[in-house]
Amino acid sequence: MNVNQIQAMKQAGEKSVALVVWDAPTAHIAHQCGADFLIVGDSVGVNLWGQSNNLEITLDDFLVAVKAVRRGAPGALICADIPYGPIQIDPRDGVRAAIRLVQEGGADLVKIDAAPDFPDAVTAVTKAGIPVFAQMGLSPQSGSKYGISISDLQQPESLVPDEMMGKLIEEAQICEQAGAAMIDLTNAGPVIGKAITDAVSIPVIGGMGGGPWLDGRIRMFHAAVGYGTKFLDNPPSAYAYVAQTCRDAVTELISDVRSGQQIKGGIGRK
Repeated sequence: MNVNQIQAMKQAGEKSVALVVWDAPTAHIAHQCGADFLIVGDSVGVNLWGQSNNLEITLDDFLVAVKAVRRGAPGALICADIPYGPIQIDPRDGVRAAIRLVQEGGADLVKIDAAPDFPDAVTAVTKAGIPVFAQMGLSPQSGSKYGISISDLQQPESLVPDEMMGKLIEEAQICEQAGAAMIDLTNAGPVIGKAITDAVSIPVIGGMGGGPWLDGRIRMFHAAVGYGTKFLDNPPSAYAYVAQTCRDAVTELISDVRSGQQIKGGIGRK
């Protein structure tokens, strides 16, 4: 799989699937299952490493995860986020960061957050020969600016202010004109999401607030399988409940050791 093939899927009306992964085992599983591309998100710091927010992670920290994903899925199409900092400083810093993610991390393309605010960076990275996955969309704060909530936008019959719709379509077109290969759209809902998908020729793929009206979907691997401490005693709406399975397994392991039993998978008598 390559970026051109993802773009061709839009023209053919085929849906593309991306999974956010942060380590070699999950990357291997996701790629083996047939994900079209993998995303290494800078949210690894919060979701796996105990950081308090996404602004804490450095490029050097993040490269550890990117390299692990590449090792786990050598043949996958891999997108890596550019962590906060380089893009906000200068487009040239963004290019340097993107080059490191490709050369050292093994990424094939990079994701730039709030891309409509940094079109020069999108263009500069693209001119350096690295495809850009341009993130854009709505936050709760930006929605309130127009007097509408993110949850309101998730309704298929939601009434979207003309100013909001026009602004978001314009931002998507800015991303495309700047050279973005794909758009990562967040929190747009069905009405805005479909309008943006129809307004640009590049694939519009989304995670939060996305749906079948987009060209494809993004799902965090750990959320899809229900793995994470936040899911304990709070069954997720997901395809599995791995957090509970892990807790049950470790509880049984500890019980076996304390009662003098051989542990499962250990060496010795059963």
